[in-house]
Amino acid sequence: MLDIKTVRQDPQGIASALATRGFHFDVEHFTALDARRKQADIDSQNLLAERKSASKKIGTLVSQGISVDEAKAQVNVTLEKISAQLDALTEQAKQAQAEIEELLLATPNVPALEVPRGSSEADNLEVARWGEPRHFDFGVKDHVALGEGLHLLDSETAGKITGSRFTVMYRDLARLHRALIQFMLNLHTEEHGYAEVYVPYIVNRDSLLGTGQLPKFEEDLFKLHADQDLYLIPTAEVPVTNIARDRIFEDAELGAGGIRFACHTPCFRSEAGSYGRDTRGLIRQHQFEKVELVQLVRADESENALEALVGHAEAVLQRLELPYRKVILCSGDIGFAAQKTYDLEVWLPAQDTYREISSCSNFGDYQARRMQARWRNPATGKPELLHTLNGSGLAVGRTLVAIMENYQRADGTIAVPDALQPYMGGLGILGG
Repeated sequence: MLDIKTVRQDPQGIASALATRGFHFDVEHFTALDARRKQADIDSQNLLAERKSASKKIGTLVSQGISVDEAKAQVNVTLEKISAQLDALTEQAKQAQAEIEELLLATPNVPALEVPRGSSEADNLEVARWGEPRHFDFGVKDHVALGEGLHLLDSETAGKITGSRFTVMYRDLARLHRALIQFMLNLHTEEHGYAEVYVPYIVNRDSLLGTGQLPKFEEDLFKLHADQDLYLIPTAEVPVTNIARDRIFEDAELGAGGIRFACHTPCFRSEAGSYGRDTRGLIRQHQFEKVELVQLVRADESENALEALVGHAEAVLQRLELPYRKVILCSGDIGFAAQKTYDLEVWLPAQDTYREISSCSNFGDYQARRMQARWRNPATGKPELLHTLNGSGLAVGRTLVAIMENYQRADGTIAVPDALQPYMGGLGILGG
């Protein structure tokens, strides 16, 4: 959530910054709400002073010859009237404050100044490439044809069990999927300094509000029951980041580079806004796996932390020898809560293009303000908002797709990357 003090100081500047991401911030509406809240507070203070003054009138009335009981009765009439007015003003102030909070909860983060301005993914800027796409001397198959040809991938049975956008994996492909998860977790925990965590796959409404999925993106979520505010997680970002909700970390807990968590979970998304897109195969599923990286850092560390976080995700692709490119998202393409985002896009031969496999974002203090996630600055002794970051390290299903397509062989079998063979009992070929 944006800092209301900053919005009050320069609402038009905030509106202009948000306009670069295609969001209209209604300055007039915000200003009117804030003025209403402020006036209610001023009127309340005036009435409190009037009530205090009225209470002192009893002695004055008695000195004028009015009996004590009559003086109290007169003053009580005034006090009752003031109390009723105060109750009304308190309710007005609460209502105005609630409307302001509702407005700010639905307002996205302001893009960082260095984020390129643009309206769509077409305006994202490539900043680096790694590896060269492989040249095939045979007809390239996509991952669905490869998996079905080896009887390792089965959408038809998944459709019978559940419906569209689900898949069943068998034998060595299921094992490769599991190997990827183990490989990623080991890399991030043993070499990149992340602490592995296990979290619930079901979260409450407050958790989704804290990271910014609610209230705006409720249609993208799977709600468990109409009468319960419980949801299946869309990403491990939600439960892991909420570990910090309503907490104040001591400086020593953050250490030299903040707190780093790595977490593997399934993710559940309705894909409400992607009708007709990627309906075939593993690219866009209702249920998929990710290894998520989350960092909690001091404000002055978050820019460097983002660069490090992206490097950790890149390391997975490099160890697997998968060609990819790194892009910085433009203001019109970054996520709701992000102030700066890098995407890593892996090369998919069958599509002859790069596709997103990881999105790494710095949220500044936007999520922390919603969650009240803070640390105590030893220089002042006062709590300050943390900065939060997260990124996929990586999306497991899409990594599996990339391996299948980049490591395919002319006979329809699939080579196993060297980095994964120890996790596969030395198996070097799928379908061999």
